[in-house]
Amino acid sequence: MTEAIGIDIGGTRIKAAAVGGDGVVGEAVRRPTVGDPRGLVSAVRETLEALRGPDVPVGIAAPGLAAKDGGSIAWMRGRMEALEGLDWSAALGRSVRVLNDGHAATLAEAWCGAAAGCRNVVMLTLGTGVGGGVLLGGRLLTGASGRAGHLGHITIDRSGPADIVGTPGSLEDLVGDHTVYARTGFASTRELVAAVADGNEEAARHWRAVVHALACGVVGLINVFDPEAVVIGGGIATAGDALFVPLRCEMDALEWRPFGEGVPVLPAALGDLAGAVGAGRFALLNTQQEIGV
Repeated sequence: MTEAIGIDIGGTRIKAAAVGGDGVVGEAVRRPTVGDPRGLVSAVRETLEALRGPDVPVGIAAPGLAAKDGGSIAWMRGRMEALEGLDWSAALGRSVRVLNDGHAATLAEAWCGAAAGCRNVVMLTLGTGVGGGVLLGGRLLTGASGRAGHLGHITIDRSGPADIVGTPGSLEDLVGDHTVYARTGFASTRELVAAVADGNEEAARHWRAVVHALACGVVGLINVFDPEAVVIGGGIATAGDALFVPLRCEMDALEWRPFGEGVPVLPAALGDLAGAVGAGRFALLNTQQEIGV
């Protein structure tokens, strides 16, 4: 039975899912994202109608910093600026809860995905950039202003150039797809991985650098948050063994393991619906202080 509807507004697509209270995903809808505010609201309204949405809680996940009242995205600069300040409850005429998309994916994977049953989880979403989220003691870490969980903006190379928020040598710039051409000469990470599979030594060298940077970021996050599991999702994670096999080798060399066992590094289980499922989960909860799994 549908108990909530979650909608994930991405740069190219809107993904929506009907979810049950036990995390079972029912009907799902995908449609192109529209750039202007009026068109975006219409597209989301049509998405709700396509799900034949009953009078259940609705959650929306999107890039940017969510407002403290959970009603809008308060900060989104440089892309998808139509989201900034848009009051979704007023726009749709029904109560809507809004959160960051990386936070939503983390909630989903800890609820009914790769880390189901875990109360301490770090998630990284590897795509155009690098997002993510942190769950501690069953509660989503949002911080004082909503910045918590923007894990791509940690420094890996202190001598590197500043990223979009001013962080030098960030994990996002060393791993994200948006810089892959500048770093490697390949048009996309997918193309880079394909060249590695074809035996291209230059591609293999670049890929090793990507995996090493990611491993450095992951071990640092493990030392800070001490999670039960690290979940890796996003488009780059679809590389499968080409990513996870060398990543685990790097972790064997780099991770601090005081009790002998490493933290499991797991591929995300919910695919491109993680943000929508997490938004639905968020909508089921009454207040931001009550967020848990």
